[in-house]
Amino acid sequence: MASAIRPSGVVRGFAWLVAALAAAVLLLHLWYAAHIYWWRDHPVRETSFMAWRMDELHAKNPKAQLKYTWVPYDRVSGNLKRAMIAAEDAKFVDHEGFDWEGIELAMEKNQRRGRVVAGGSTITQQLAKNLFLSPSRSYWRKAEEAVITVMLEAMLPKRRILEIYLNVIEWGSGVFGAEAASRQYFGASAAQLSAEQAARLAAMAPNPRFYERNQSAPGLNRKIGIILARMPGADIP
Repeated sequence: MASAIRPSGVVRGFAWLVAALAAAVLLLHLWYAAHIYWWRDHPVRETSFMAWRMDELHAKNPKAQLKYTWVPYDRVSGNLKRAMIAAEDAKFVDHEGFDWEGIELAMEKNQRRGRVVAGGSTITQQLAKNLFLSPSRSYWRKAEEAVITVMLEAMLPKRRILEIYLNVIEWGSGVFGAEAASRQYFGASAAQLSAEQAARLAAMAPNPRFYERNQSAPGLNRKIGIILARMPGADIP
C-alpha cells in the first residue's frame, strides 16, 4: 500500500507555494519601482500600452510604426496642461493619486445609467495603466493599477507625473503623446497649441481613435466648449 501523505508535508508544500508567489509579486513590484526611478530623469521610450497597440497595428500592417516624440514639460503648451487637468482630473495637484469623491460620483452615475459611463480615474491612475498594464479589465489589474499609482505618487513629483502622462497617452491610431498629436492634427508643435486646439485634444483623449475618424461629432464639440470654460480654473504643477 502506498503511504499516505502526511498533513505536515501538505502544509509545508502550501507554505512554499505561498512564499514563491509572494516572492514573484515582490520582484514584479521591484521591477515597477526600478522603472519609475529611472523615469525620474529619463524619457519613457515605450509603454506597455504602446507595445500592445503596436502588436495590434502589425497584425494589419507589418510595416506600421508609432508616431511618438518625447518633449520636455516646458515644450508643452500651458493650454494643453490646463485642458487635460480640466477634462480628466480637476484635483490633480491636490490628491495623492485617488480622487475618492470623483470615484463615488462615477459609481453613482454608472448606477443611474445601468452601465459604465464614467470611471473616476485620476491622471496618475491612467498613467499607471498606460505604463505597465494591459487594456483588459479584471480585479487583479485594478489592484495592480492602485499599487502602481501609490508608487508613482511616492516616487515622482506632480510635475513629472503630468509630463510623462502628456508624452505617452494615446491620441489616435498609432499616435502617442502631445507632440505627435499636435503635429498630426494641427501641423504645429505641442508648445504652440492654442486654447481651442488644446481643448480639442483633451476632448478626444478618452476615445481618441473614434474621434480621429469623427472630428465633427456633436459630442466632441460639446465637450470642447465645456473644457474651454473650465480651463481658466485649472491648477497645473
